[in-house]
Amino acid sequence: MPSFSDNRQCWRRDMNNRRDDARLTVARHAARLFLDNGLGETSGAEIAAASGLSERTVWRYFASKESCVEPLFLSTALRFHTKLRQWPRNVSIDAHLHECCRLDDATPQDMIDGILVVRLLTRMEAEPALRAVWLSASHQVEQDMIGIIADRLDRSKKDFDVRLCAATVAAAMRLIDETISIAAIEHGQQFTTEQIAQEMAQAIRKASTLPICDPITPNVFGVPSHSSP
Repeated sequence: MPSFSDNRQCWRRDMNNRRDDARLTVARHAARLFLDNGLGETSGAEIAAASGLSERTVWRYFASKESCVEPLFLSTALRFHTKLRQWPRNVSIDAHLHECCRLDDATPQDMIDGILVVRLLTRMEAEPALRAVWLSASHQVEQDMIGIIADRLDRSKKDFDVRLCAATVAAAMRLIDETISIAAIEHGQQFTTEQIAQEMAQAIRKASTLPICDPITPNVFGVPSHSSP
């Protein structure tokens, strides 16, 4: 029989999940309003009305109207990082992302969210406040990369070289996202998911300051051995 403590933890998880879902719903509506009307011409009241929430609730979830889209940026990054966490040590980054692309499990909503993010990224030059939110989301991506790299190399998350590698890889991923978004929206270029995976793998490989991109095999002394970067 579940204890009071177990029930309380389940309740908290459920509440957090509901809050995260509500924040993402607000992010989607805010993104559409920003794209249709511009950030300056969109009010918190309009975001709340589109989301089916009170304006007070929206401000309880977010500090500013531009920050309303941050959960959308983070949700698309989370999908990619979930795939990176599943990266086998005996597989290169190129082969892993190619396999992820072949077995892509993106839902229709994932694809809609991805398009919204792509369109938002092309507005950052005209909307500096959006860039600030994007950079904030990118910082959280960097923190997640620290764990992925540390686990792959069996090193501490506090290791300076691990944190440096995470910073350069996260910056490369951000730049690829921005570059592909601009090429697609402003220049009409089309990319397959396989091409995007290839560009991302090459960017990660170029940016890595530690040898994480090729297969890593533990040696007999339990210390990871690997190829050169």
